[in-house]
Amino acid sequence: MPQRRNAIKRLRQDKKRRLHNLSLKAELKKAIKKFHSLLAAKNKEEAKAFFEKLTSQLDRAIFKKIIHQNRANRLKSRLSKRLAKLT
Repeated sequence: MPQRRNAIKRLRQDKKRRLHNLSLKAELKKAIKKFHSLLAAKNKEEAKAFFEKLTSQLDRAIFKKIIHQNRANRLKSRLSKRLAKLT
């Protein structure tokens, strides 16, 4: 355990940030799974609309440094390819 006040505060802040980041990552995973289910159901219009929301969500995750930029770009590329196959 840290002894200094600033180290104690830093530990508390890190724990809070970690939990927040985990919840944001979980939301991203749920959104990706929902997109896959829309593709499986072959809902073209809903999938297109949801893809727009998903890309903006990924961009916000990049900005907040939740996930790395290359990973988000890779996900967007793969998901757009699957959407193109459907249409």
